[in-house]
Amino acid sequence: MSEPILRTLILKRFRSLPAEVVEFDNPTFLVGQNGSGKSNFADAFAFLAEAMASPLQAVLTRRGGFSTVGNRGSARGRPSNMGLSVLLQQPDTDTVEARYGFELSPVGDYGFKVLREQCIVRRTDGPPSWFDRSGPDANWSSNVGSLDPVLESNALALPLVGGDTRFQSVLRFLSRMQICHIEPTALRDMQDPDEGMRLHPDGRNAASVLREIEDAAPENWQTILELLERIVPRTVGVQPKKHDNKLTLEFSQDFGKKELVKFGAFSMSDGTLRVLGMLAAVFQRSSPSLLVIEEPEATIHPGALGSILDVLRHAGRTMQVVVTTHSPDILDAKWIEDRHLRIVQWEKGKTGIGSVSPSVRRALGEHLMGAGELLRANALTPAELFVHEPRQLELFTESALL
Repeated sequence: MSEPILRTLILKRFRSLPAEVVEFDNPTFLVGQNGSGKSNFADAFAFLAEAMASPLQAVLTRRGGFSTVGNRGSARGRPSNMGLSVLLQQPDTDTVEARYGFELSPVGDYGFKVLREQCIVRRTDGPPSWFDRSGPDANWSSNVGSLDPVLESNALALPLVGGDTRFQSVLRFLSRMQICHIEPTALRDMQDPDEGMRLHPDGRNAASVLREIEDAAPENWQTILELLERIVPRTVGVQPKKHDNKLTLEFSQDFGKKELVKFGAFSMSDGTLRVLGMLAAVFQRSSPSLLVIEEPEATIHPGALGSILDVLRHAGRTMQVVVTTHSPDILDAKWIEDRHLRIVQWEKGKTGIGSVSPSVRRALGEHLMGAGELLRANALTPAELFVHEPRQLELFTESALL
């Protein structure tokens, strides 16, 4: 497994998470029941990635606006300030550490403004480079004299200045984070062709992505076919097919006859299509910096989950992997340690995320029980939840700016 680059994610009043500091390994498994807030947490990665490529107003609008994304604290309360912050370690060979964060404040019924935004990058040579927007008007300051962006009050600075060599490693990592939540219906439908370099989160362009892998990376294509056959018995091939100006997928299955039987994607099970979408996400040509895979066990036979774990471990060699799950079968893998686990719980209208409790750490460390067994026994417990107050979260730092 490669070392995790994203070490820490701090969330302040984001969706159902009022205040969280989450540490990561590679891979990291977020374990929690349905409705505990795993998808809300996963959306923080998508939110950050989209905010690096699209206007912040558009990113919020796609989610229902600031009032939907910001945590209210109560059903009748107005949304409060919302913030996100990340700590990256060695995002590229020239960068030792980087920290980036921003805080948004509501304005009126539907608007918002950037209350503060900060980025600090420590490179292998020279002092840290930084910029900071703070104060009532979020005034710009930086020790990089050549940077003087013209900024709207509701726009982030990093997407504008991230082309500078001192800050580009942060922009590149955040913009390349990706969520994989495959929708089988998206793979069954006729698909609009594209360049096939990057998979859409729901898999709607999987045919283009697979075609690109087959053409440009034949070794990876062969691996995909081998894994597909191992996970979905008798499925020995899949081929993107062109129909007029659309693409679809055609599967080949071996039932012991002289000729292979071919089926369109509309005839395949949800599980088969989810597996293929997951493989496309892992082997896509534009490799993500961090890949979030939501509930890989969904509609997959338990006997195939060992191969799914092999896929996740393979992915962890080239990218950072975060997995949401509530499956003890997924957690039965003997290589999963306490450092890989984060427990997600819903309590009193809030989502909390914590490391495992000392008793769980001891059971795993002494090989008394595996993580899957502990989950089945309802003994996979967190250390502490809800220990942070939003005002105490350190979204920003002052020491590097002195």
